Amino acid sequence: MNELIAKRILGREATREEAPIILDEYGNTASAGSLIAFSKHNEDMPAGSYGVIASFGAGYSLGSLLLRRQ
Repeated sequence: MNELIAKRILGREATREEAPIILDEYGNTASAGSLIAFSKHNEDMPAGSYGVIASFGAGYSLGSLLLRRQ
């Protein structure tokens, strides 16, 4: 599902840097997976930049955060 969403957004296959997959290491973490992936892959985010974390759940639920690196 994650790879399908990334492909639809980007219009091509995403690299592991663009769309990290943590399922092989942590298993199914549900919507917390996006926060785990962000905590492991945020080092290249420059100060002052913005990012969005979005989590998709069952029943068409969606949660998202807008972040700004200090």
